[in-house]
Amino acid sequence: MQRDPMMLNMDHEAFEQLVVEELDRLPDDMVDGLENVVFVVEDRHEQEDLLGLYDGWALTERERYGMGELPDRIIVYREAHLRACADEAELRDEVHTTLVHEIAHFYGIDDDRLHELGWA
Repeated sequence: MQRDPMMLNMDHEAFEQLVVEELDRLPDDMVDGLENVVFVVEDRHEQEDLLGLYDGWALTERERYGMGELPDRIIVYREAHLRACADEAELRDEVHTTLVHEIAHFYGIDDDRLHELGWA
C-alpha cells in the first residue's frame, strides 16, 4: 500500500469534503441501516498505513442500544490515503473502498469475507 515520496497534497478540510462526497455516493440500502454511527476524518493512526477503522460493536455482536450510548465511529485516515494514491481519481476510489469496508464491519462482515468479496 506504500507509495510516497510524491505524496498527494490535500488539506484536512478538502479531504473531509471528499469523504462526504464519497459517502453520498454509497447506495441508500448500505447507509440507511447505520444507526448511532459517526464518520470522522483523522490525519493518521499510529499504524501509519491504516486507511480506516471501525470503532464500535458490530450489529451481530450487540445486544441492544440504550439511552446515552456513545456512537460507533468510522474513522478515515487522511495521510495514509494520500500516501497510497497517485491522483485524485485513485484517492476517491480508495476512500470509497475504505468506507464500504468499514461499514461492512458495522454489519458484522469480517476481513476474511471482505477479501472474498473484493472489498479488502
